[in-house]
Amino acid sequence: MSEYSFIICPHCASVNRVPHARLKEAPKCGKCRSQLFQSRPVPVDAAGFERHILNDTIPVIVDFWAAWCGPCKMMAPLFEKAAADLEPHARLVKLDTEAESSVAARHGIRSIPTFVIFRGGQEIARQAGAMDYPTLIGWMRTYI
Repeated sequence: MSEYSFIICPHCASVNRVPHARLKEAPKCGKCRSQLFQSRPVPVDAAGFERHILNDTIPVIVDFWAAWCGPCKMMAPLFEKAAADLEPHARLVKLDTEAESSVAARHGIRSIPTFVIFRGGQEIARQAGAMDYPTLIGWMRTYI
């Protein structure tokens, strides 16, 4: 296993190589100097989604959601809290299934909210539906 993590900058989308030992030290992007972790989920489009799941070496947890979805709205603050609790051990991203329906279809998203964990570009876990915070964070921690 490498002694480095590769982290995508949520601002400029550049790939950053960060020593594992320094992940908790608020690393900054080598290109744009922005913080790599900001304790909140990163909104992504199709290209950003692909870039994160294929290049981040930490687990990427995706919230597939839509603005019209009541349970998605209920889960949004819990997903935000999870980002604050799990970074830098995982990257949490949000993908709007209405705006990026082809990505949702390609990944077989049939109900929302659906949470999917990717590692090394591969799906390793999936959970559909709303849940309370202890259940959500417990499920996430099982896979990271």
